[in-house]
Amino acid sequence: MLEWIINNETVLWWLAAASVVTFVATVVLVPLLIARIPADYFAHGKRHHMPWAEHHAAVRAFLLIAKNVLGCVFIAVGVVLLLLPGQGLLTILVGILLLDFPGKYKLERWLITRRPVLRSVDWLRRRAGKSALVLDE
Repeated sequence: MLEWIINNETVLWWLAAASVVTFVATVVLVPLLIARIPADYFAHGKRHHMPWAEHHAAVRAFLLIAKNVLGCVFIAVGVVLLLLPGQGLLTILVGILLLDFPGKYKLERWLITRRPVLRSVDWLRRRAGKSALVLDE
């Protein structure tokens, strides 16, 4: 084991650097994105109207693809952060919020009703000066 560590020292330094970068990025980005969620987002039986629905089809397609790619990146980083220092579960939640797939809104509502998730999200929103999420019970 010690020999492997000595032979792969460069890889270990890159992994350590990636861990620090992802930790700092999630500490900065996750609270910003959670604060942008409308307080009543989960209080409705149906999903909100998308802000870019009135744009040209090419613009909508580009934004949809970019949003889904960003969501996949957040989910991948969140999974890594489950093992490394960082906000893994919240990062995965933000990634899921960015993705578009059938049944997404129902999954989001189920996830946010988990007490630890809701408590963490509301704490981050309070720190950002935003009101707590309103849930449809």
